[in-house]
Formats: sequence, structure tokens, C-alpha cells
Amino acid sequence: MSKAFIAAVIQDSIDCTGVAANQAASDLIEAIVKELKREGGFTLPSFGTFTVKKTKARKALNPRTGEPVKVKAGKTVRFKASPNLKKAV
Repeated sequence: MSKAFIAAVIQDSIDCTGVAANQAASDLIEAIVKELKREGGFTLPSFGTFTVKKTKARKALNPRTGEPVKVKAGKTVRFKASPNLKKAV
């Protein structure tokens, strides 16, 4: 799924211009990102839950050279599908 796909669905759904649909898609994505940063999670009922998880620093291997590389601690977003989504798919 892409931002263009979301904009197309919005445009078809409410019969608006492409520019307005693209702005609405941008605003939606921005709101989700802000909520993830602020609250650490975001739930869409009947779809699923996005949560922010911290990752630990670790050692990995460079796939080209095979040399060990240090990977810094960071954050990632995890998704857990709702039972309704699992049933629909």
C-alpha cells in the first residue's frame, strides 16, 4: 500500500480533487506518526495495533565482507493484526 493508493481511495470515496485527496492522505500519515511518537502506539479498530518497540544494541555481520559491525540501539514499529483482519484475509 502506498500514499498514492490511500489518496486514490479517499478521492473515490468522497469525490474530491486529487490534490485534496493527496493532502488528506499526507495528513493521515502524519497524524499516525505523531501518535506513535507521543503515545508509543496506535490502534485502528478492526484492523490492528501499531506499537513502538525499543531494540537493543547488538553485533551483526556485514553481508558483503563478513566483518563484524556494531548496530546501535534504536526503535522500530511492530504491527499486530486484529482478529477481524485475520479472519478477512
